[in-house]
Amino acid sequence: MTYDITMIGHISKDVMIYPEDEQRFIGGPVIYSSIAAARSGKRIHVITKCSEKDRAALSGMEAEGVKVSWLSSPDTTSIENIYLSDDRERRKVRLLSKASSFSLEELPEEGSLIFHLAGLFRGEIPDAIIPHLAKKGSVGVDAQGLLRCNEKGALFFKNWENAHQLMPHISYFKADAMEAEILTGTSDRKDAARILADMGAKEIVITHHDGVLVLVNGEFCYAPYTAANLSGRTGRGDTTFAAYMAVRLDSDPSWATAYAAALCSMKMEAPGPFSGTEEMVYERMERMGFSRKGREK
Repeated sequence: MTYDITMIGHISKDVMIYPEDEQRFIGGPVIYSSIAAARSGKRIHVITKCSEKDRAALSGMEAEGVKVSWLSSPDTTSIENIYLSDDRERRKVRLLSKASSFSLEELPEEGSLIFHLAGLFRGEIPDAIIPHLAKKGSVGVDAQGLLRCNEKGALFFKNWENAHQLMPHISYFKADAMEAEILTGTSDRKDAARILADMGAKEIVITHHDGVLVLVNGEFCYAPYTAANLSGRTGRGDTTFAAYMAVRLDSDPSWATAYAAALCSMKMEAPGPFSGTEEMVYERMERMGFSRKGREK
């Protein structure tokens, strides 16, 4: 079977410490990404690792129609996030435990239109996997899994030394504003997107607290986030990127950008993965001023 998107990455036992309270739940990019894409009508395959005792946590994705391939690991990744500001943009992050890294030999052979590398930290998905998968389909990469490094549990961001070598193999590249600045040296998001495109990535998606900026073939698209509250802020970038790639398969960049911003705006208004429908997203887009007529690719 050929899937629309195959997503590779760890789940995470998240500890979220906010100024007002503390929460613990199962998260990780593949959970937010897979459910957003599945609820956008796409066939999704997730390849993930965790310990046997945490395997039941994968049932939430399976209940959404996602095919899950579980790979055994002695431990499950767990990350503590201490939020330092009310807008939840500033946080201190600590790695409490980690699952083992992926290898080429472990990956199933099923085909996919897009392979989405949804890592939480550097080394989780080895760089060598990028050109290998690029021979089989389009590759989408989240910068977090390339820049976020671990030193004795402390997580910090460091530039990706293989960017110029491997960017040409990447069809969809997502970074938040901070990650884009680390990679390019500029805080101007449009300039950063242009630099990333010059490195070789085909489509650039940059998220910021105000919205989503996309660069494709030299043309920019932008759509704002319109969330009424940020109770579901965790998973913003993962949800946006997955929704964009899912809809981009059969829509133009402008429509995909607006769809991703609208879907993620809805997701941010409630904790957990996106729980709405495509029709609800279309209605949200119309309220944002985007017409359904722009859907054709």
